[in-house]
Amino acid sequence: MHRLFVAIRPPRAIREQLLGLMGGVRGARWQDDHQIHLTLRFIGEVESHVADDVHAALGAIHHPRFEVALDGIGSFDRRGVPTTLWVGVTPHEPLKTLHNKVDQAIARANVAPDNRVFMPHITLARLNRSTGPIANLLTGSGGVTSPPFEVAHFILYESLLTPDGAVYTPIERYELD
Repeated sequence: MHRLFVAIRPPRAIREQLLGLMGGVRGARWQDDHQIHLTLRFIGEVESHVADDVHAALGAIHHPRFEVALDGIGSFDRRGVPTTLWVGVTPHEPLKTLHNKVDQAIARANVAPDNRVFMPHITLARLNRSTGPIANLLTGSGGVTSPPFEVAHFILYESLLTPDGAVYTPIERYELD
């Protein structure tokens, strides 16, 4: 079985900016440089032959290159308890269009759809009930922004869950037109 997802890997300068934001929240599980990405689609556990079909379907995607920029910082919560710290990305439209193409390709590989609403973001940290307050980070960041950066490709990753966190291995890179 292969645990797969499709993502965009920001350039080094953007990853360094994000790494510089990390810290100051007790108990947060911060992402490291190898984990920083913008998920286009989480696929989940699939058999090898399905992984091959996903790879072939993703290889047929045509989409122009585009630019995005970091824009804002926030958190997702479950029942009022923060679970994830993230940085937003804009504009959403080219990301949503690429996300839809990835979704359609994965559906052609007979993988069940993901019914969650797509919200373009880059995860900074995972949180739990023992995590300290996050308000200082959210307000102290001054609102995260960056110069635009080009999205020239996307990547199919395999995720291995370990006691020390997830390890992401790039499987294939797909160039945009």
